[in-house]
Amino acid sequence: MKNNKTFVLALFTTLCSIATTNAQIADSTIRIFQFPADKIPRIDGNADDWAIVPKDYIIGSDQLTEDSGRIPKLDSLDLNVKVRVGWVKGLNRLYVLYEAYDNYWDFSRTDLHHDIFELVVDGDFSGGPLAEEIHPNKRRIGKWEGYSTFHGVQAQNYHIYTPAEGQDWCLAWGCQPWIKEMPWANAAYNYNFKPGESGHLTLEFWITPFDYAGPEGPAQAVESVLRENKIIGLCWAIIDWDDVNASKNHGFWNISNKHIMYGNATYLRMAKLMPLEPPFRKKIDANWSFKILDMDRRLVAFQDMSEGKITSWKWDFGDGTTSAEQHPIHKYEKGGRFIVTLYAEGPDGKSRRAKVWDVALK
Repeated sequence: MKNNKTFVLALFTTLCSIATTNAQIADSTIRIFQFPADKIPRIDGNADDWAIVPKDYIIGSDQLTEDSGRIPKLDSLDLNVKVRVGWVKGLNRLYVLYEAYDNYWDFSRTDLHHDIFELVVDGDFSGGPLAEEIHPNKRRIGKWEGYSTFHGVQAQNYHIYTPAEGQDWCLAWGCQPWIKEMPWANAAYNYNFKPGESGHLTLEFWITPFDYAGPEGPAQAVESVLRENKIIGLCWAIIDWDDVNASKNHGFWNISNKHIMYGNATYLRMAKLMPLEPPFRKKIDANWSFKILDMDRRLVAFQDMSEGKITSWKWDFGDGTTSAEQHPIHKYEKGGRFIVTLYAEGPDGKSRRAKVWDVALK
């Protein structure tokens, strides 16, 4: 009897430990690497462009979990994956590198009986259901209405075939299949195995997240604006088939602790759009923007957007006047097109940014 109690206690402790670990993974933040503007990855299936991404950005098989109890624990000898995600300041795109070894690649069919990398993104991290099957009012509206007006609108799900042969590279699961096409997405593969064989695959792609992507098409869509330090919702799952004639897949593992992450953005992981890593930053880099507050009065607000440790600013407004404020508001006495220059200085040096005729006033 004592041995039975000891066994039950040990089992309970183990299960609690696993649950705690899964919860910690689900609550941790994915770091999205910022590529410098002169090092944007080429979508060619070659991972060389990603060599600059530090190893601590990699999300590996050790973070894949499964909460239904139906699927066995992932065996890294059977399937082993690495995922890296990146972005570029000024582009509303997420770049993804998916590298995987599988002991059996299943891709001979053209349906969803296919090895799949399933990616879900919520660009404004608003959460909530995104699939018509869990529509909050599914009992009150028709199934088609739920799909055609709701599915994938506020967060998007991509079933990406690994690899794709003789078919689109992915199923954009929702009422807007155009999001998987250029100029909103692009993908490339690199592999040398046949269906049923083992081997390594490299998948490289980018997608455009949308705050709104409705059935009306891209003209009505609203891209998610990606900016430094922003938090978005992100998650992925691996669907593995090891038998071309099987009625069920061999595994569905994901980096959330909820299987339903595929259709409910509430269970996505937090993902942060990181600043440039130190090797790619200038010690001091002057930059600025402006907004015309009143065209008739020729009143303009200037905003310092410089990077680095800056202790002094000098603005030359192009009309013979200057300012030492960081964010000045300037009134031009006459209209015209002006060359405005910001001089920024700090302990690490000096920098200048001039813009020719950007400030144009009547």
